[in-house]
Amino acid sequence: MAIELAPLPLPASADQSKFADFGREVKGVDPGSLSPEQLEDVKQALYQHSVLLFRGVNVTPEAQYALTKAFDPQSESYGHGNNKTESTKKSILHPDLKTIPRVPQVQLIGNGVVYDHEGLAEAKLKHPSHTTFHKTQVSPEDEANGVTRFYRWHIDAALYDLNPPKVTTLYGITVPKGSPQVVRYDDGTGEELPVPLGTTAFVSGKTMFDILPQELKSVAVRAKVKYAPHPYVWMAPARALPTGLGIESDGLELPSDELPEWEVERVKVFPVVWKNPVTGELHFEVHPCGAQELLVEPLPQGAKREGALFPDGAHLTNLKEVRELLYKMQRPGIAPPLVYPHDWLENDLVLFHNRGVLHTVVGAFKPDQVRAFHQCNLAASDEPLGPTPEDVQKWA
Repeated sequence: MAIELAPLPLPASADQSKFADFGREVKGVDPGSLSPEQLEDVKQALYQHSVLLFRGVNVTPEAQYALTKAFDPQSESYGHGNNKTESTKKSILHPDLKTIPRVPQVQLIGNGVVYDHEGLAEAKLKHPSHTTFHKTQVSPEDEANGVTRFYRWHIDAALYDLNPPKVTTLYGITVPKGSPQVVRYDDGTGEELPVPLGTTAFVSGKTMFDILPQELKSVAVRAKVKYAPHPYVWMAPARALPTGLGIESDGLELPSDELPEWEVERVKVFPVVWKNPVTGELHFEVHPCGAQELLVEPLPQGAKREGALFPDGAHLTNLKEVRELLYKMQRPGIAPPLVYPHDWLENDLVLFHNRGVLHTVVGAFKPDQVRAFHQCNLAASDEPLGPTPEDVQKWA
């Protein structure tokens, strides 16, 4: 039996024209017991539509791990390394993750205290909030009235030593109810976005690339980003912009000699845009918080030089300059009409193409609002593909 696909329920804020191919609900099949043919259909659908939703399904940690691994059978460890992130107490990710003991590739995330859960006698969970990561925060009065922010726009990736996962799976087990909130961008634009409480927000990397003006498309297809060693430790003392799209350049990052031991050959350098293995489309995929340098190739022979940025190539090492250029390129892609804020129900399973979207935690919960999710992604067996020479010739 072939899988059945239906469009995702988009919010009124969404630009329908930009979501024609984005997101599908998969109906009539159990994600834990897909036939080989159905699994292949799910794989194709994920790469074509970026986000897949299964509603009202029961998924064990073993089944979630197996489904995630099916996208990359050679992968094995959790995307940040089994238990490594949690044990690195200086890492900004340390408070957010609890490992399921018998399936260490699956993490328990959420809010509040969870008891007797999959081998964990007691797990104290904390929903990441902008109040601990942004340089500025909304006022207590505004927060009480439901105003919030995006936490951190990112791709799931260690960004050091390990390759970015191909897919992430999120399974909602306990989903607290509450009033909707309003995301305020607080960047001078006046932009806001109504969101369900505790949504996970997604944007398309393809759209982020597609809407760039030609001169920035040219930079994107010619550029690679070099990430900091142990970037989540490196960035931990720093604070983020109010949009959650990158870090303020206040010089607070840890110096390299204060980081855990690292090796130059394990530092990651990835293309700015990644090529979809099924559609061939280009997706803008940069984790702006971890970016440290940009390397831009010269224009290819025959390309128009008039109006081009960095026609002879460039190596940008000034952190403020790197961040400002990336922000200029990525900020249009998180505008309210381009954001899909998922409205979670219990027993929702969401798969997303981690090499095709950016996503973020949103909002804040009170301590007594218990939320429990299982997350799984696996460090990939290969690096993401960048643009082909033909792509560079076309867009440069």
